[in-house]
Amino acid sequence: MEQLVEIIRGVGRRLVNAQPKEHSVGNTVRKVLHHIREEYHTATGKNALTTPQEFSIAKFVLLGQPRAHHTAVPKTNGAKATLKEDDPQDPDSFARGLKPVLMEAIQDVLDELETVYDNVSKNAKDHSSRGGAQILRFRYGGRDMAQSLSSAGISTFLVPDSSMFAIMSRVNKVIIGAHAIFANGGMFATSGSLIAATAAQAHRTPVVVCAGQFKLTPLWNLYHEYSALDFGDPNSVLGFEEGDLVDKVEVVNPYYDYLRPELIDVFITNDGDHPPSSIYRLLKEAYDDEDNEL
Repeated sequence: MEQLVEIIRGVGRRLVNAQPKEHSVGNTVRKVLHHIREEYHTATGKNALTTPQEFSIAKFVLLGQPRAHHTAVPKTNGAKATLKEDDPQDPDSFARGLKPVLMEAIQDVLDELETVYDNVSKNAKDHSSRGGAQILRFRYGGRDMAQSLSSAGISTFLVPDSSMFAIMSRVNKVIIGAHAIFANGGMFATSGSLIAATAAQAHRTPVVVCAGQFKLTPLWNLYHEYSALDFGDPNSVLGFEEGDLVDKVEVVNPYYDYLRPELIDVFITNDGDHPPSSIYRLLKEAYDDEDNEL
């Protein structure tokens, strides 16, 4: 079992090192490792809850409240038989029995990734506005999104970043996406999100973030607080056709903004709605502590 975990962690390290700022890759590897350990403990009867537990802050956050004597109740349903390791009569029986269980656990992760946005959209319906609303979209994909919404019969206004504060008084909700959600409840989002969230806070407008749980990262902000140190093509801001001006200025096109937890009201995920203060608890449930650093 330890060899399998180390192989998966090795592959995960290679993928993360290839693109360190794509946190979703490492998060998926952590999720797979968590499911594998969980199924292994269940199959071998080595569940951590079968032994008395001492109270700790981490377990208090994970379980919700401390229990004086917390022991697992044996299941009466014998659908899943406990596998026996190192059986001298049949040494390969454990591997044969465990392999389909682990494959099913990995398939569960793949199925979750395939249906994540369908589940997010179902949960987001409770937060969608009724009647007229202003839809805010940042960067250069806003025009395409505005056309898509307009073709669906939704009244849409395309607003540039420079007009955020001016129009925010007419907005009843700001909905944005996330590139990565960190353990403190902050997140990286597409450039322009910080302007919208700051304007929304000034006007007491709720900020709602829609993201799948694979965006949850058991890390804190790795870069400067207000910049992801990741930059896009300067040509998107100032093209080379502006030759006279290009030679006189230095164009910086940051790709992500860092949003502090206090700027966000709620995260809508495929597993329900959660405030920024609950992100740490979700991470404890989704990943194992030993996988924080692959």
